[in-house]
Amino acid sequence: MTQRKADQKRLQLAASVFTHAREGIIITDVQGNIVDVNETFTRITGYSSQEVLGRNPRFLRSDRQGPDFYKAMWQSLTSKGHWYGELWNHTKDGSLYAEMLTIGTVYDDDGQALNYVGLFSDITLQKEHQQELEHIAHYDPLTNLPNRVLLSDRLRQAMAQCQRSDSLLAVVFLDLDGFKSINDRHGHDVGDLLLISLAQRLKNALREGDTLARIGGDEFIAVLAGLENSNNYVPVLERMLQAAAEPVPFGKIMLQVSASLGVTIFPQDAADAEQLMRHADQAMYQAKQAGKNCYHIFDIKNDITINTHTEQLIGIIRALHNNEFVLYYQPKVNIRTNEIIGSEALIRWQHPEKGLLEPSHFLPILEGKSAAAELDEWVIDKVFEQLVEWKTHGFSTPVSINISAVSLQNHGFVQRLYDRQIKYPQLSSNIIELEILETSTLEDITTAASIITACKNIGIKFALDDFGTGYSSLTYLRRLPADQLKIDQSFIRDMLDDPDDLAIVKGIMGLAEAFKRTVIAEGVESTAHGELLLDMGCELAQGYGIAHPMPPEMLPNWSAQWTKL
Repeated sequence: MTQRKADQKRLQLAASVFTHAREGIIITDVQGNIVDVNETFTRITGYSSQEVLGRNPRFLRSDRQGPDFYKAMWQSLTSKGHWYGELWNHTKDGSLYAEMLTIGTVYDDDGQALNYVGLFSDITLQKEHQQELEHIAHYDPLTNLPNRVLLSDRLRQAMAQCQRSDSLLAVVFLDLDGFKSINDRHGHDVGDLLLISLAQRLKNALREGDTLARIGGDEFIAVLAGLENSNNYVPVLERMLQAAAEPVPFGKIMLQVSASLGVTIFPQDAADAEQLMRHADQAMYQAKQAGKNCYHIFDIKNDITINTHTEQLIGIIRALHNNEFVLYYQPKVNIRTNEIIGSEALIRWQHPEKGLLEPSHFLPILEGKSAAAELDEWVIDKVFEQLVEWKTHGFSTPVSINISAVSLQNHGFVQRLYDRQIKYPQLSSNIIELEILETSTLEDITTAASIITACKNIGIKFALDDFGTGYSSLTYLRRLPADQLKIDQSFIRDMLDDPDDLAIVKGIMGLAEAFKRTVIAEGVESTAHGELLLDMGCELAQGYGIAHPMPPEMLPNWSAQWTKL
């Protein structure tokens, strides 16, 4: 009786798990015919148990997987006794859903297969989110054209194809003439509508198979591949100039711009993909100087290569690979409550010959280069590792990281941040804040805003650095979803003596209050700075008056001894 009751309890427990499991459960016989399903199966698929009993699960199949997929699945089941993976099925109403499925084999005492049990969960929302992140990473959200990341990939593929087919390729850099005045006169909303219209016209002017990308602001790049000779691109350029110059009606007004085009030809210009785009950019400026609304061909023979700059760039990349960079941390505090609110990670180069170098000695060389993104990724990795090490020793503080425009728009940037959060589950998701370092990020405000929003959705905060230096505007402040404004240190340092700098600081405080942004002041060097900031309502600060940047091992001790400004 005791054994019978124990068996009965186990059966009741198994039945309860089967009924209340959050995963869908499907049980088949060895022929693959369904013998039972649970309530979650019904909720996900829409089919009741009466509708599926005796049927083979293949009726749920979508057209997303071919016969080879299911052949491999059954080979795994028969040889290993289990299978695990993703697949797409359809519900009763015909809609598709993605599932993560685990199939296991149930054997009898003689090792013969009795049943197959499948457990699956609906991951459609996760897949859709992943697709959204992929789209953000590869496409301009305003025009839906490829962005710089996807452009670079397509350009490299086109270059390889040209080399195989012994054909030519043209890279065309297009910049609109007079677009800024339209933005200033009619506002950015009208400017965005104009960009959308022109993007479609320019795309229609290209040949089938050509690529048009928006790389920021009013700048576009076209890749014309498969050219038989150097004259094939001329009709396309003329169509592009005509498409850009044709008036665009908006309500009662007619908007009109023109375009300046710069062109370089591969493989006559035997550069890599990034250099080809830079050469086309240089040629575009020649077209501007020639009077605009025209195109200019890059002159390879007269191109002057700055060898020193190239050597410096190579040296920085080598230093990164040799682990010569280190991070220092500068505290940030609330000067009203004296609470330590976090720190900023600041990179230094421990040069083997020149000693410890400040960022001003090497970061400008990386501006706009892919190596800037590589260095930023290194910094982010090191910060996460440092946060874990601190936490292991009982210390925790939020850390802000400067990132470049190249990083922000780099392929998979948001996904990599999310992967790091998953890798370090012991860290709070909001312990990292990113600071937009390069003002060029703001040139393509729509793309920047979309990526920042995607980051904020996974708990990453953003600060707008160097605010007040002349690149920011009310429109940027309104459209860029940054959580915090960092008043540039040049205004803070001189505000005690310079009425103009003081007026700028007060103006920024007013803007921050109007747009509901927090403010932090950089460059606080004295108690007088702190007192004046508190009078204006600014409580957050960092600067030499609080602490100099310090190695990570010093920050916990400094934090324990900190009292007030």
